[in-house]
Amino acid sequence: MTDNALSPTSLAPTSTAMPMSAGPAGTDPRHRIRQPLVFGGIPEAEGWVLAPITPRDRVHFRVDHELPLAEFRSELPDGVTVTYDQGDGLYRVDGACGSAAVLADWIRAWAARHGSSTIGLRAETDVRRRAPRDLPADFLTDLCRHYGPVSLKRLQRNMSTIRLHLPDPDDLGQQVYEWVLKAVAQYDETKGVPFGAFLATQLSKWVHDLGRNAHGRTAADTEHKQQKAIAAFITEHQRRPSEKELAAYMGQSVATLRRNSQTVATLNGLRNLQSLDGGPDATEVLLPDSSEAPDEIMGEAEQTLLSHALTAACAPDPEARRDQRAGQPNVLGWATWYLTTWGGQTKTQLSQELNTSVRNMNVYADRVEQAMKKRLAELVD
Repeated sequence: MTDNALSPTSLAPTSTAMPMSAGPAGTDPRHRIRQPLVFGGIPEAEGWVLAPITPRDRVHFRVDHELPLAEFRSELPDGVTVTYDQGDGLYRVDGACGSAAVLADWIRAWAARHGSSTIGLRAETDVRRRAPRDLPADFLTDLCRHYGPVSLKRLQRNMSTIRLHLPDPDDLGQQVYEWVLKAVAQYDETKGVPFGAFLATQLSKWVHDLGRNAHGRTAADTEHKQQKAIAAFITEHQRRPSEKELAAYMGQSVATLRRNSQTVATLNGLRNLQSLDGGPDATEVLLPDSSEAPDEIMGEAEQTLLSHALTAACAPDPEARRDQRAGQPNVLGWATWYLTTWGGQTKTQLSQELNTSVRNMNVYADRVEQAMKKRLAELVD
C-alpha cells in the first residue's frame, strides 16, 4: 500500500451509498430504472469527473538500500511525485509525458550519490492514473465503505487461493481496501464501463498476482495453468488425469510436464515451511552422539542443521512491521540459497526460471547471508 493511500482501518463495512430503486412491486424488471449510487452526497459518475484520470510518464524501481524518502521527495524536479510501496519495496515516480527517459537517468544518478543502486528500473510512457487523494474525502470514504464488502463477496470464489497468502482475516480486509484504492487509481471513466464492473474484473487478476509476488511469476503461472488444466479435465472426464493425459491435454511433452511439476512442488514446499511462519528458534534439532554415530549419519545431521539455519535465517524479523520487507518471509533468498547449494542450479538458470534478475536474487540472498552468519556463529558456540 502506498504511503499516500487512505487507511482502511477507518473504513467501516457499512455502506452509506443510496440504495438502488427496484420500482413498484409487480413492475416488469426490464423496465426498472437503476438509480445512481451516491457517495458523500455526490453521484458516483459526477465524483469521477471531479478528479479525472490523466496521462503521465512513470518510472518503477527498487533499490538495494532503502532511500531516505523525505530527502528524495524534496530534491525531485518540479511537478514530479513519488509513492513507495513498503510491502514490495517498490518506488513509483510520476512526471509529465515525455519525461520518462530523463527521470530514469536522474533516479540512477541520485541513488548512486546516496550509496544505492537501482534494481529492475523500468520506465513507462503515457500511463493513465488518478491519485485517490484528489477525490473529495467523503466521496472516497463512502465509496470504499460500499465497495469493500462487495469485493469481499466477489472474492469468495478465490478464497482458497487467498488463504494461502492472507490467512489472517484482518490482513485480508486490509488487502481488499488496498485493491479498491488501486482500482480507483486505474479506473478510466471515459470508457463507459461502470466502476463496479471494472473492479470485479481486476480482483481476479490481483488475486493471481499474490502468488506471483510471493514466489515468482513463472512458478505461479505454471501452477495456475496446471490447476486449470486438471480442473477442466476432471469436469470433462469425471476423474483426475494421468501424467501422459495431462501432458497431452496441455500440449506439452511428459518431460516438460515433469519439470513444471517439480517447480510447482517447490512452490508448495515453500508455502508449507513451518519455520517461515512460526518460531524457528523453538524447533529443537536433535543430533546423534558423534562418538557412536557413523560418519554418514553425522554428515546428514550437519546438513539438517545447516538447512534449519538457512530456513530460520529466511523467517520474518519479529521486530519488523508486517508491511516492511524484513517483516515477511524471504522466500526468494531461501530459493536462491537452497537451489544453488543443493539443487545443482546456477543463479543464471534460476533467474530464468523465476523470471527475475540475478541482481535482485543477490539482494535477497545477501540478507540471508547476514542472518546465516549470525545463526551459525551461535550454533558453533
